[in-house]
Amino acid sequence: MSDLILIDGSSYLFRAFHALPPLTNAQGEPTGALYGVVNMLRAIGKARPAHVAFVCDASGPTFRHVMYADYKANRPPTPPDLRAQIEPMLALVKALGYPILRIPGVEADDVIGTLARQGEAAGMDVTISTGDKDFAQLVGPRITLVNTMTHTTLNRAGVTEKFGVPPERIIDYLALVGDKVDNVPGVEKCGPKTAVKWLAEYGSLDGVMTHAGDIGGKIGEYLRDALPRLPLSRELVTIKTDVALDATPQSLVLDKPDVDALRELYARYEFKAALSELDTDTPDAASAPGTSAPPPSAPAAHAEPGHYELVTTSAQLDAWLARMANAPLIAFDTETTALDPMRADIVGLSLCVEPGHACYIPLAHDYPGVPAQLSRDHVLAALKPVLEDPARPKVGQHAKYDLNILAHYGIHVAGVRHDTMLESYVLDATASRHDMDTLASRQLGYMTIHFEDVAGKGAKQIPFSQVDLSTACRYAAEDADITLRLHHALWPQLQVAGRRLNVYTDIEMPLVPVLARMEQRGVLVDVPALRTMSNEFAKRMLELERAAHASAGHEFNLDSPKQLQAILFDELGLPVRIKTPKGAPSTNEESLEAIADAHPLPRLILDYRMLAKLRSTYTEKLADIVNPRTGRVHTSYHQAAVATGRLSSTDPNLQNIPVRTAEGRRIRQAFIAPPGWKVLAADYSQIELRIMAHLSGDAGLKRAFHDGVDVHRATAAEVFGEKPEDVSKNQRRAAKAINFGLMYGMSAFGLARNLGIGRDEAADYIARYFARYPGVHAFMEATREQARRDGHVETLFGRRLMLPNLASRNAAHRAGAERAAINAPMQGTAADIIKRAMLAVDTWLLDRHDDAHMLMQVHDELVFEVREDVLSEVRAGVVERMQGAARLDVPLLVEAGAGNNWDEAH
Repeated sequence: MSDLILIDGSSYLFRAFHALPPLTNAQGEPTGALYGVVNMLRAIGKARPAHVAFVCDASGPTFRHVMYADYKANRPPTPPDLRAQIEPMLALVKALGYPILRIPGVEADDVIGTLARQGEAAGMDVTISTGDKDFAQLVGPRITLVNTMTHTTLNRAGVTEKFGVPPERIIDYLALVGDKVDNVPGVEKCGPKTAVKWLAEYGSLDGVMTHAGDIGGKIGEYLRDALPRLPLSRELVTIKTDVALDATPQSLVLDKPDVDALRELYARYEFKAALSELDTDTPDAASAPGTSAPPPSAPAAHAEPGHYELVTTSAQLDAWLARMANAPLIAFDTETTALDPMRADIVGLSLCVEPGHACYIPLAHDYPGVPAQLSRDHVLAALKPVLEDPARPKVGQHAKYDLNILAHYGIHVAGVRHDTMLESYVLDATASRHDMDTLASRQLGYMTIHFEDVAGKGAKQIPFSQVDLSTACRYAAEDADITLRLHHALWPQLQVAGRRLNVYTDIEMPLVPVLARMEQRGVLVDVPALRTMSNEFAKRMLELERAAHASAGHEFNLDSPKQLQAILFDELGLPVRIKTPKGAPSTNEESLEAIADAHPLPRLILDYRMLAKLRSTYTEKLADIVNPRTGRVHTSYHQAAVATGRLSSTDPNLQNIPVRTAEGRRIRQAFIAPPGWKVLAADYSQIELRIMAHLSGDAGLKRAFHDGVDVHRATAAEVFGEKPEDVSKNQRRAAKAINFGLMYGMSAFGLARNLGIGRDEAADYIARYFARYPGVHAFMEATREQARRDGHVETLFGRRLMLPNLASRNAAHRAGAERAAINAPMQGTAADIIKRAMLAVDTWLLDRHDDAHMLMQVHDELVFEVREDVLSEVRAGVVERMQGAARLDVPLLVEAGAGNNWDEAH
């Protein structure tokens, strides 16, 4: 969240008026502009900004009119329908609790410019919410522009990319090109390219004016003619930053909404969903510590069904292609034959470019009597140029799936700027679900048509290809429509969400096509070796079962927790270390580990379960899920599943293959390279500990990493007062448990159980550790305090984890949230770093000659398939980019190995 948000109210009212439909209420009063502005304000308000102001122009002339009588002389009169919405807008803004600033004699730009510079000087991060290009001159390290109407954000790099000049040259640029809207004279025939060229060559407007005689041709004459008026033009386009104001950035605080006034206004302008939410909201819920920002309610139009067109003729298709040509954003979605994108075929495709209006193009419905459909090849060929054009912005819901589907047909989608699933996830990763149905209900108050509603349930469910076209259209077109509506609801929240916006735009969205390419490539597995392993595991499981029966004194079902519970705790009288939530003795893995030294049976059960899991999850399943199209196994990566930002994977789950056991390593041996290629594995070394050293700033921990020593041995030497070479194995083991355990909030009790020592001894170890590493202790205490105060923690890159249970009355829930507060910044930063590394490596690999492919990401490890003749070069390039993915106060270390299989690569 930015420290200060300055909203250019005049700009948004004008743009909303021209961008949105001309809505009216029952009395015929225009409401279209209010629809846009109020929805944006409600989204910002839900995020509870620290400081915010709504700034708009006061009536009457400004100092610029005094300076230049023709300033804005070409502007047409304000349309009556727009003028009629100004006072209602101000009434709504006031009722929502926003401070409103209207200063006579100056423009809103000048008020915003003054407050932005004051906020910057005070160390605040400032967001200017506007659609006005003139504000680009203010952009700096602490000042960013966002435009909710065009879905764009401008930082310094963005300004330079968009205009061709940096923020400090924008004034000169604007003076040269002039402004027809404001009637600011520039140099005749001098467009943006010429202005950029001159400024690049001569450095500034003054430099251009000095060298005006050196510029030839007609354009040179125009420049020399403009010389007398260019200083005036520069002054007219310069935003004033020293306006005398009664308000300060610190005084601009969002007030509590005037509920009675809002109820009256919402009722008058028929904002039914907003009115409904107003009546159901609990007081101060939005500002409660630890709560995530509630969703913005949409006006009634958001909760109403859309108008959907079934496209079955070439004329209809051509009309939609024309709409897409000028659309600011295209929502798209595919309907298929299966959930697995690597095995599915396309059945149809839906499109939406305007909320409430969408289409469905059926391609492969095959029920008896189905009406004529357009040729699949013809439709996909027509859509291919649009879908592959990176300049045509697109939005999807879980768009990676659609990218994989379309790739089967030679369409490599580009320009996917947004994904509503990821927008929701980045805003609040702890929210339970980010699927379309849940988001539509939560964000729009809209109940979607479910797949079961059109295809049936269970054994009676039919393939989507057999759903009649009319029903299919309602279901499929709604998907594209709701995707676009969700984006309009979620994107404004992200734009005022501070550094979370950068997590979304710089990490999560660019990662979508990277993961899609990895999933499409897949990995080769040795099926005969898996079959052999599976048989061996089955034989060993039988041996363990017999041994367990002998240890218990009778036969029992090893897979029955109830029977195992009776044997362990009733018959054998073993101690109960952990209980289930209902108070019964637990037989989970942690419980069995805790009593494994007390009797042979728990260890036998643990070994049996480990083999059973490996067999069912990997040795049996991997062989069965080899894709017949590719001969490879294709996992699915999930970006929006783990709150800390880590990726997860399914079918198969690559994250849970044990690497420390011989059996786990054997499974890795089945992941192989084809002839002439090698498997390359590159792994971050102790990345979370290095992040702890960076975040805590502890001198001792940083020194250990800078010196390149064994950090666990160094920790043991510090804690136990030994020379590093005299540290015993048990002391190093204890230090390792402390190093990693503290990051996960391990208590003295947990450490004691982990090391098999007394609780007092474990507490003494921890006390010694903190005495030797005081920076770590200070960081942990400061993080807990900050988390309690703010209700969340953040990673180094701004990813946020909400921790509502910090305020829980349940001690166990509260303790869990405190542990998460310590761990999440480390684990989340590690997740961000490896994602940044994947982006850098993928960009590099795309420029090569198809001689290396990124296949898998497993925790802190990346796995590649590399042609043998370039192995050394690729290994060096991968290590360089992984180590350069972040700048920490300690070096990032990557260890990389290669072999014929994944296990050999370690």
